[in-house]
Amino acid sequence: MQLMIECKARDAKAKPNALRREGLLPVVLYGHQGTESVSLTVKQKDADRLLRKAAVNNTMIDLQIPDMPWNGKALLREVQAHPWKNTVYHLSFFAVKAQDEVEVGVVLNFVGEPTGVKNDGGVLNTEINEVTVKCKVIDIPETIDVDVSAMGIGDSLTVADLVLPEGAVVAGDQTQTIATVLQGRTPDGESTVTTATAAAPAAE
Repeated sequence: MQLMIECKARDAKAKPNALRREGLLPVVLYGHQGTESVSLTVKQKDADRLLRKAAVNNTMIDLQIPDMPWNGKALLREVQAHPWKNTVYHLSFFAVKAQDEVEVGVVLNFVGEPTGVKNDGGVLNTEINEVTVKCKVIDIPETIDVDVSAMGIGDSLTVADLVLPEGAVVAGDQTQTIATVLQGRTPDGESTVTTATAAAPAAE
């Protein structure tokens, strides 16, 4: 997913609280010139609209800064919010180039119904819902599909089982469990899985 937002250079004397009263949100951009950072502002309503679609360390954003010589692509690196008012008061962006490699968090999208759930009354237990992926900026996936339809009772999937886009790798433990199909239970605590046994012929 790629989004666009317009920012403006921030007056060095402007106080953050005064900006917020004017409907502006303080923003910092890193990485556009080595280790330097630049202070910006963005309209609060534009930031709120962006955050409804963008995710930290996942979404490519086209930053437009009309009063600066730099315009380009950046990742949303940090969102600072008030601890109980649930309002955003600061954003941080990190400038990137299309061919740069970055580590980003990507959401797992579980697809299908496990056979162990559908046929045997099992329960799908998901251990994690996101993994950190290393890839080029232009190859960042919005989500990673995880097909669980073939899983039976007792089956598990690990990070190593993920099907990733070309050029992408998971940064982390490949043996980490993603999902397991557990044996279900009836209200009285009995297993939902039954095993049929043939009756032995009567002795003559």
